[in-house]
Amino acid sequence: MEFGTAGLRAAMGAGISHMNDLTIIQTTQGFCRYLEKNFSDLKKRGVVIGFDARAHRSSGGSSKRFARLAANTFISQGVPVYLFSDITPTPFVPYTVTHLKLCAGIMVTASHNPKQDNGYKVYWENGAQIISPHDKGISEAIEENQEPWPQAWDDKLDSSLLLHDPYATISKDYFKDIQKHCFHRNINKETKLKFVHTSVHGVGHKFVQLAFKAFDLCPPFAVLEQKDPDPEFPTVKYPNPEEGKGVLTLSFALAEKDGAKIILANDPDADRLAVAEKQEGGEWKVFSGNELGALLGWWIFTCWKNQNQNACAIKDVYMLSSTVSSKILRAIALKEGFHFEETLTGFKWMGNRAKQLMDQGKAVLFAFEEAIGYMCCPAVLDKDGVSAAVITAEMASFLATRNLSLSQQLKAVYDEYGFHITKASYFICHDPKIIEQLFENLRNYDGKNTYPKFCGRFKISGIRDLTTGYDSSQPDRKAILPTSKSSQMITFTFANGGVATMRTSGTEPKIKYYSELCAPPGNSDVEQLKKELDELINALEKQFFQPEKNNLQRKTE
Repeated sequence: MEFGTAGLRAAMGAGISHMNDLTIIQTTQGFCRYLEKNFSDLKKRGVVIGFDARAHRSSGGSSKRFARLAANTFISQGVPVYLFSDITPTPFVPYTVTHLKLCAGIMVTASHNPKQDNGYKVYWENGAQIISPHDKGISEAIEENQEPWPQAWDDKLDSSLLLHDPYATISKDYFKDIQKHCFHRNINKETKLKFVHTSVHGVGHKFVQLAFKAFDLCPPFAVLEQKDPDPEFPTVKYPNPEEGKGVLTLSFALAEKDGAKIILANDPDADRLAVAEKQEGGEWKVFSGNELGALLGWWIFTCWKNQNQNACAIKDVYMLSSTVSSKILRAIALKEGFHFEETLTGFKWMGNRAKQLMDQGKAVLFAFEEAIGYMCCPAVLDKDGVSAAVITAEMASFLATRNLSLSQQLKAVYDEYGFHITKASYFICHDPKIIEQLFENLRNYDGKNTYPKFCGRFKISGIRDLTTGYDSSQPDRKAILPTSKSSQMITFTFANGGVATMRTSGTEPKIKYYSELCAPPGNSDVEQLKKELDELINALEKQFFQPEKNNLQRKTE
């Protein structure tokens, strides 16, 4: 295993390429030494450690066990540890880091990965996930501290004065903080709208129930078969609500039975949110991450505008999204007058940028990425599926008083700011050489150092290559966003308002693509736009991916 900006993620089991007692101890020893080097007051401030409900029966590994071993490592060096006594959602860790002004945070979770996996996610003192150069620094420190320290396995935690349990206070304060984003308490109390919630065998159930209570909403119906944590994830093939309808089968059945119109689904560590709504014709619509991002962006801005009548305040307002997500926030920002910025893929970039802006006195209202991740309140500088669930519920309850559904409001957003049609997919490729060759071909398309000028009949008007740092739209041809030679990423902008990004995945053997057609307001022929985007994607797959020639395996539905 290698430690990177996403920390660690691998299957639980024996050996140095797996998550187990030894690799957890080695990682934490390195992390501890790195923190000592960076913080002279580490022994005063300390760190927080949280864990989800994952467990691996055959190897004896579990998130709770790994969290205790990590806590033990820090305490053996005189560092105070705030170790949650029970499972919590991932967002509780970054929240605790900033709330208690700690030096760092660790969350033991593999989010929505298959059941055999686990992970070790690291937050810096600013409450955001680590970015470079901390990943390299920690990685080097792990290499230098591989031999377990003398008391590495002696679990005497409970008798230590350095061990604190933040569970009760953080739970109380977190729900108090998210209440600042509750604007329609009276509507919430009276709404007849019913919700179903599933935590997909993860940690979310209790916390979403508490969030609804904090907003004076009737608690959502819980999918009984999935509400309690179960590391076997028995009812789903993958515990990932991003996969859409397959994960929501039981939710649909419960909603039909109880007359609920809206389904809210968290992934197992409750940092992501999927939403589905029953349509007039009786079928269910599962919103894409981009569609829910458009709705939440519109809603959070509308709530902010109602609270802030001062016209000057808007110049300090920001929203963020990642470069592979829909550009809908950019369209809203252009019309409404606030700032929009895009960052590299991943909440580590959005969280760190949000913190920089907040430190300059700016208001960061919202950040999202298409992989169903939403940051709806700046008290958590990471994606948070708990606050996103309850804010979505309040938005739906408010819209119901205007006889509008979420789907109707989404259309209204697109009517006002321009339709943004998106489509994303991927190809599987296990051969790094083929992947590298595919991207090198694009960089030397018509001879050395020339990118393609057309994709099918679509004229390419701009190219940004974040592997090499080239950006045709900048006067000096240099990209503004950070570049990384270790991953492949090229974005093509088309003359027709289309954008397509091809990138490699950091955690899986995939080449992903994200495409979007952004139409100006007034162009409401959605079917025509969809047809045009499909044609663009077909050309992209055929010309740039060349799946047959490169032996690429398509995503299976």
